[in-house]
Amino acid sequence: MSKLANKVAIVTGGASGIGGATARRLASDGARVIIADINEETSSQNVSKIVSDGGIAKTFIANVGVSSELRNLIQFAIDTWGQLDILVNNAYTAMSPAVRGNAVEITEDVWDESFSVLLKAHYLGTKFAVPHMIKSGGGNIVNIASVHGALAAPRALVYDTAKAAVIQMTKQMAIDFGPENIRVNAILPGHIVTETVQTNRWDLNPSGLEFFHNQYPLRKVGKTEDIANAISFLCSEDANFITGHGLVVDGGLSIQLQEDFGLRQAHYIRENPDADINI
Repeated sequence: MSKLANKVAIVTGGASGIGGATARRLASDGARVIIADINEETSSQNVSKIVSDGGIAKTFIANVGVSSELRNLIQFAIDTWGQLDILVNNAYTAMSPAVRGNAVEITEDVWDESFSVLLKAHYLGTKFAVPHMIKSGGGNIVNIASVHGALAAPRALVYDTAKAAVIQMTKQMAIDFGPENIRVNAILPGHIVTETVQTNRWDLNPSGLEFFHNQYPLRKVGKTEDIANAISFLCSEDANFITGHGLVVDGGLSIQLQEDFGLRQAHYIRENPDADINI
């Protein structure tokens, strides 16, 4: 029997990227998956792929930054399959130019709008999901944080702060809901090359991607499947004694000293003087 057979899972931001790979992986593990996303076309494409591979999935179009839409999403799972066992809080606001900046540069509107998705949605999804998980005898919640939650980057105030809060939220929720047999964990990805990142960034800057690979101890950046595999593990019985944990999946990026990074950067520039490494 598949390890997630008879489970019902919701993946927010499940149309593509980390969420898309996670939806496919959970479905391949036997779960019935609801893909929640604002992109109807891409969501439908991912559902079609899951179904063609023998899995079960449905779409639900929702903006997770809106409380009523999150409530309706959870209710859709209950109305469709009568239970909810897994919630992957993955949907996020990308670090677009508007979201980049320090405390002086970021506007209040950007702060509020970004946090509604990066942080508040995790709280609301959990708020609406937990009562149903309790009725089912337990469940798993996985929050997607980031190495940005443990290490800060220049002009990333909103993203870094929100991801740090997700890590602490995960620990706190694990304490509150552990007695109900609900495990709450987080994933801290390093740089993951999603479809959008590949198209909008690295297709335009292949030398930058090569440089980025060389900053990791494993000499490679991550794939969406790397995160999906970790989520699958945390949702399985193999992880039944793990809760409140922030699992770092970053190819070793966050274990190294900056001096090593700087030396390799200088070496790369010497060896590749014409390379574009404006990343």
